[in-house]
Amino acid sequence: MGIKNRKMSEIVEKYDVIVVGAGHAGCEAALAAARLGMETIVFTVSVDNIALMPCNPNIGGSSKGHLVRELDALGGEMGKNIDKTFIQSKMLNASKGPAVHSLRAQADKQEYTRQMRMTMENTDHLTIRQAEVAELLTSSEGMEDGVKKTVGVKTVSGAVYQAEAVILATGVYLNARCIYGEVSQYTGPNGLQAANHLTESLLQQGISIRRFKTGTPARVDRRSIDFSKMEEQFGDERVVPFSFATDPETVQIEQDSCWLTYTNEKTHQIIRENLSRSPLFSGVIEGTGPRYCPSIEDKVVKFPDKDRHQVFVEPEGRYTNEMYLGGMSSSLPEDVQYAMYRTVPGLENVKIVRNAYAIEYDCIDPNQLYASLEFKTIKGLFGAGQINGSSGYEEAAVQGLMAGINAARKIQKKERIVLDRSQAYIGVLIDDLVTKENKEPYRMMTSRAEYRLLLRQDNADQRLTPIGYEIGLIDEERYQKLLKKQEQIEEELKRLEHSSVGTSEKVQRFLQSHGSTLLKSGISLAELIRRPELSYEILAPIDEGRPALSREVEEQVNISIKYAGYIQRQNQQVKQFKKLENKKIEPGLDYTQIKGLRKEAMQKLGLYRPTSVGQASRISGVSPADISVLLVYMEQQKRNRSM
Repeated sequence: MGIKNRKMSEIVEKYDVIVVGAGHAGCEAALAAARLGMETIVFTVSVDNIALMPCNPNIGGSSKGHLVRELDALGGEMGKNIDKTFIQSKMLNASKGPAVHSLRAQADKQEYTRQMRMTMENTDHLTIRQAEVAELLTSSEGMEDGVKKTVGVKTVSGAVYQAEAVILATGVYLNARCIYGEVSQYTGPNGLQAANHLTESLLQQGISIRRFKTGTPARVDRRSIDFSKMEEQFGDERVVPFSFATDPETVQIEQDSCWLTYTNEKTHQIIRENLSRSPLFSGVIEGTGPRYCPSIEDKVVKFPDKDRHQVFVEPEGRYTNEMYLGGMSSSLPEDVQYAMYRTVPGLENVKIVRNAYAIEYDCIDPNQLYASLEFKTIKGLFGAGQINGSSGYEEAAVQGLMAGINAARKIQKKERIVLDRSQAYIGVLIDDLVTKENKEPYRMMTSRAEYRLLLRQDNADQRLTPIGYEIGLIDEERYQKLLKKQEQIEEELKRLEHSSVGTSEKVQRFLQSHGSTLLKSGISLAELIRRPELSYEILAPIDEGRPALSREVEEQVNISIKYAGYIQRQNQQVKQFKKLENKKIEPGLDYTQIKGLRKEAMQKLGLYRPTSVGQASRISGVSPADISVLLVYMEQQKRNRSM
């Protein structure tokens, strides 16, 4: 890496990887690339807002907690960072089955940013630069079929940064516009500078752009809230860390409270009376918003039968009086915001610190990407996070990690890493983005994962840490710790299958006390654990040979025994799924030459360029009959080559 001053105003620097944006995707991408030995530079419009949380300062939640756990298992940073900076933590859906258990933690917003910045500033091979990237630089030299390769970027000042790989992680900053009522400002979130130049360059490179929107509620002054009219919400008594590398004892801290209140008919009436002043309904906002995270205006219009909606009042941090009003995002005018918020119990005298607003921004159609997140027509260019049409910090972070890994591996001339739908929620997320027509910001949900009993948040380390180790983001010590954990699980499972209890008075009395059927003869401890009313933990008093094991090992043992039948069934389904995934499609296949394919299927397959039959089968517009025709054609081609 060197700097050449050809003219006083011209700077040229050379790196291996360039990351544009330092939000949650950009941070993970830059850290992954740098940790894999790539000289990496990350650009941000504000160094003070690295890993900013412009919406709710929380990490995790239903299905999103799975993503963070998976990211951590592969060697990402988000899980470690939230473990250092949370102020309240909860395991959601704890009363349901383990497949939907999901961690969620409220973060100290400023501390989260500070800690992530500190990590990045102290990572070898990583340079942070505050500047706006205005232009993507490409070359056609040595390329064929209209494909280009990335050679770097140019900033607004005219400085040129050369690299073999560029990762676009621009979040909601491209041509961003913040709107509430009649106020429309071309800024990024929280009044930060927008990125107003890069979109034009992307269009010139032939990249398809779309317009999405999202929104956020007002932040209010804690001192103006009457908490006595709200329901206090506490964190878990025993906190489970996000990172498998975090010592559980270090996260048993004193937690801050959150509160729950509700809107009412008066709130809804004010909203209905002012819909004509909402840019969301007047046509001022052009972008498509997330269906699963609607504004309060949307909720009132779309669910007229509901007489109230939840409002979560959550602290923005430990050392600020700003409170977040979850569930009441809006783009209504300032006076209407005051009127509606003050109808909510506990908010009668509330003072707004920051108005609620909607934000519109440019993003790409992710169908232009391979599953490695590399652009199909520009080699070495990757997209990660909200620029790919997703929403959420967690969705962004995992894409950043995978883009960073694959950018580094491309330079190292190693095979790309693509997780499939049976391996991780990350695989489901990316596969959905690149194969389906997403007409709104994509949000991860447990229902999107076909094999969710296998893809639990509690076993993410067993599924993915070996891959992280192979990539080079997991060190030897952590890998050996995992191997020991797996060994302990296997040994304990064997012991329980072969350890029996009889019909002694102690055992019968124990079973009776737990409402369990008494024994007529001896039975294995594993069989007892399979009973719905019993568990590994409950059986401790009658399990005399039990070794001392960690909570994590005990949890895995209990789940493995209780859900053995279901897990076995899903493993069989995965085998069938893998058959189609393993049938690879030649990159240059001409679908117009395949007789029997419907015209729509020809067009979609030619556009998406799937790499496997499995991926082809998930493209909207491609029917099972089309897949049968494709399989027959591929088999004929295979025979012709072998003749």
